[in-house]
Amino acid sequence: MLRGRATADATTAYASRFGNLQGNFRTMLGISASSIGIGTYLGEPDTETDAAYEAALSTALGGGINLVDTAVNYRFQRSERTIGKVLAAMTAAGTIKREEIIVATKGGYLTFDGEVPADPRGWFEEHFVRTGIVTAGDLVEGSHCMTPKWLGTMLEMSRANLGLETIDIYYIHNPETQLSEVSRGVFLSRIRSAFEMLEAAVADGKIGVYGIATWNGLRAEATERGFLSLDELWRVAHEVAGDAHHFRAIQLPYNLAMPEAVTRSNQTVGNQKGSALTVASAMGLGVCASATLLQGRLAKGLPTILAETFPGLTSDAQRSIQFVRSTPGINVALVGMKSAEHVRDALAAAAARPPASVEELMKLYRPADERR
Repeated sequence: MLRGRATADATTAYASRFGNLQGNFRTMLGISASSIGIGTYLGEPDTETDAAYEAALSTALGGGINLVDTAVNYRFQRSERTIGKVLAAMTAAGTIKREEIIVATKGGYLTFDGEVPADPRGWFEEHFVRTGIVTAGDLVEGSHCMTPKWLGTMLEMSRANLGLETIDIYYIHNPETQLSEVSRGVFLSRIRSAFEMLEAAVADGKIGVYGIATWNGLRAEATERGFLSLDELWRVAHEVAGDAHHFRAIQLPYNLAMPEAVTRSNQTVGNQKGSALTVASAMGLGVCASATLLQGRLAKGLPTILAETFPGLTSDAQRSIQFVRSTPGINVALVGMKSAEHVRDALAAAAARPPASVEELMKLYRPADERR
């Protein structure tokens, strides 16, 4: 395993090598993170996609992207293993240092081993039920689990796949899934147990910080069953480990079609209400935005107002990336990229223009007759 984790000095040194990328690096959790991160969710679990991701990751890490996002279940562990292969090769070659790269992964969903087995149920029972790692009562919707034993097993699997002694950010994957079947009280009890396990993992040097990676939980109205309260989660972390707790990062969708992280004041802290981004910023949480291109649906065919708002960019994909990376409170815009060409196009957006100003962004929220 590669030792170490991302550090302030090393990530600052990495950023200094890419002066052509305007405003590309910003401080997150005390280290320098690129405003664009590479995601590894999409694609078939096959060798062709592995090879495509190898090329994309090598281009990204060698070109100014130093945050890599994945999950143990992405492509049935193949995405993590591909990342591990690239990290090992590039560090061995001296192209990058381990301490320059921020690696984030997630645990919570069931996963197979590289492919769907002929008998999925039998395979799962053999590897996880009979071994005592999980019971039927632990599962929600037949696919999600966040018991300490399950998360601990997934963490060890991720460390082995990635070849890393320490994972920089470890997320509980879509914890709001639990609320589809259990009460909020039971949910918070399960979160507490998970946070206790993750604090122990920090103490053991297996992860740097932890957080939650959500889809609906931080975008939902506070009255919805699947809503997640940052204040509740923060208080649980504080109860577990005091002021020194390591609940320090969140991931949520944010893009031109899903702006709720900014537009919905669904979070309450004390007597104050605010958006997820406002509250996360006040708490000092690192924020990564997922679905920047909404799985490619925001890569073309967008209204002309985008071109007017973000001049100097050559594609709707670049404009969508610029929208997310320019939004106050977003540290990193995650872009799923499984080709070197896509990486180069994303980096071209960072090279062409610095992040847009708040005034420029607000043009998108004003009526057409007020934009001029």
